[in-house]
Amino acid sequence: MNFFIVSLIKTGLVAFALLTTLAYLQWIERKVLAHIQLRPGPYRVGPHGLLQPLADVIKLVTKEGILPPQAHTFFYLLAPILAVSVALTAIVVIPFGPEVTVFGVTTNMGLADLNIGILFILAISSLGVYGVALGGWASNSKYPLLGGLRSSAQMISYELPLALALAAPLLIMNTLNFREITVLQGGYWLGFIPKWNIFAGPFPQIFSFIIFLIASFAETNRVPFDLPEAESELVGGFHTEYSSMGFASFFMAEYANILTVCCVGTVLFLGGWQPLWPAAYGSDFAPVVILFGSAAILFFHGANALKSRLWDRFSFPVFGVVFLILGALFLVPVLKPVVVPLFWFLSKSLFLVFVFIWIRGTLPRFRYDQLMRFAWTFLFPVAVVNLLVTSFLVAITSN
Repeated sequence: MNFFIVSLIKTGLVAFALLTTLAYLQWIERKVLAHIQLRPGPYRVGPHGLLQPLADVIKLVTKEGILPPQAHTFFYLLAPILAVSVALTAIVVIPFGPEVTVFGVTTNMGLADLNIGILFILAISSLGVYGVALGGWASNSKYPLLGGLRSSAQMISYELPLALALAAPLLIMNTLNFREITVLQGGYWLGFIPKWNIFAGPFPQIFSFIIFLIASFAETNRVPFDLPEAESELVGGFHTEYSSMGFASFFMAEYANILTVCCVGTVLFLGGWQPLWPAAYGSDFAPVVILFGSAAILFFHGANALKSRLWDRFSFPVFGVVFLILGALFLVPVLKPVVVPLFWFLSKSLFLVFVFIWIRGTLPRFRYDQLMRFAWTFLFPVAVVNLLVTSFLVAITSN
């Protein structure tokens, strides 16, 4: 009975955290892009625009959903549901931390611990193309159809180098279980170099990591590979005929896919919840220093807020107190085995999310012929060579 109670609690916590993160990822993206482009971004709804995601949700939920008269109704309604369901399902096999004991029950910091976790991710993520293709076809309009066709070709093409990039570190780890992969990346060479797969022998997987990132941009329809949403060419791509929550579901699926690929990259290449440096050098206290330092900065800026921004005199200290409370949690001995690994896992994953946003604000969109040529004439051959070299060196060193 305790096992089921703990499982229900974990499911509720993960669902709440995931949906909240998806809502605020668009706020983070708009803020980061705004700073890159020297503008404030969301600012009016709540302090620093923090209530903007809530306002967007209310707007999309209450907005009238328009069903095109020529659309294939069943598949038109099924497409966004399929896209968001597949995107949210993939996260269940990601481990956020080691085993912990809750209410006398030893459980994993994750929803499911599958021995074939990586295969589950690949299988589920490959189904995402159906939501996009169905959405473009079911709208029964030429522009969404073109967007759906381009998206299908793009996602199928980049799945091959993505899978090959994931296969290379699996040869070194000799397991498909995400938790075992993370545990095997524990420890340090020379006392300070983490045994992550991007540094691991016999062939460091930095090339696999780069291939994985590039293919992930295409798989999640992100700049510079956002051809399915090329509004300057296709009036909006495969979701042109969608409005209200149907429109929002496709973007929720996009952000969920970004989170999934960033979590997978963290586990496979960056050591998962393993800290950046040994605990002997204070890795357990790094979250405390970072959070307390952030609180001090917020208090300082709140005390020196400009007269034209009097709201900051209240909002900055409030957030400073929140950071102090979060930092204090890392000093509680009972909570440290849970929150410290979670901190390192989230830090690495959110850094990769920042890279996705950073690239969007930096690079222009490819032409469609450039995108396909890059996949088949460069990225795929490089992924094959990387896999062959890795397998050859693993075979030699294992003997």
